[in-house]
Amino acid sequence: MPLPAQWAPLPRRRGGGVGALVACGASPGFMAQWALLLLLELGALAGPARGGAQGHGGWQWRGPGKPAAAEEEHSTVERRADLTYAEFVQHYAFSRPVVLRGLTDNSRFRALCARDRLLASFGDHVIRLSTANTYSYQKVDLPFQEYVEQLLHPQDPTSLGNDTLYFFGDNNFTEWASLFRHYSPPPFGLLGTTPAYSFGIAGAGSGVPFHWHGPGFSEVIYGRKRWFLYPPEKMPKFHPNKTTLAWLQDTYPSLAPSERPLECTIRPGEVLYFPDRWWHATLNLETSVFISTFLG
Repeated sequence: MPLPAQWAPLPRRRGGGVGALVACGASPGFMAQWALLLLLELGALAGPARGGAQGHGGWQWRGPGKPAAAEEEHSTVERRADLTYAEFVQHYAFSRPVVLRGLTDNSRFRALCARDRLLASFGDHVIRLSTANTYSYQKVDLPFQEYVEQLLHPQDPTSLGNDTLYFFGDNNFTEWASLFRHYSPPPFGLLGTTPAYSFGIAGAGSGVPFHWHGPGFSEVIYGRKRWFLYPPEKMPKFHPNKTTLAWLQDTYPSLAPSERPLECTIRPGEVLYFPDRWWHATLNLETSVFISTFLG
């Protein structure tokens, strides 16, 4: 992914360096200032390109606990780069999911979604959380900073969906407009639909059990999100109030190969397209920041 222009490396200068400065008779004080400027320049270049600490934007969980789940052994959703709109409509839009790569550059949006940047901009904003069950009945309002600092711990596998709060979907677009205007959605649309964004942040092991709705795209900004998908005619075996993590541990191992869903794990910069009415469940493998574009 190319760097934004303001983060591009500076042009290489020929015949420079410490040796050239010494040869020119530069004073030790001047050389120290020159070295400091060089270090600052290199640090400024390296920081944004990594997207934060270890590339996690500050979202990596550092508390106790082990990863809740791993990626699938074999991804069964096709990955495509440089897909044309004609190919998208012909092969995927109405028939099967696909993971898209290289369609947009959201490096600027990703930088703005780093943990410290979001807390500085929206920490005191009240957000609405939903319970992580199939029907998401309960809603809870609390400050964004409180959610980030107190509720983003790894999911307890024994928790029920209606006991698990999840930030996704209920966004105040007026308050978050300064962030969303920097997002570039996938360039593919469907005739007669209007795109709508849903932004979310969730801890490791969290996710939403099987459900379905209209078509859309989902992009991971930080973290990793595992997906399980069934076509409309193949209703999965699940309990609407059990979390995806519980389903993966209790039900998934007993499924025959013919009963298994399509699976994939979406990483930063990748976009999953899911067609209309496809059943799907999600599982965040680590603290994840993500945004969906629903085609309603």
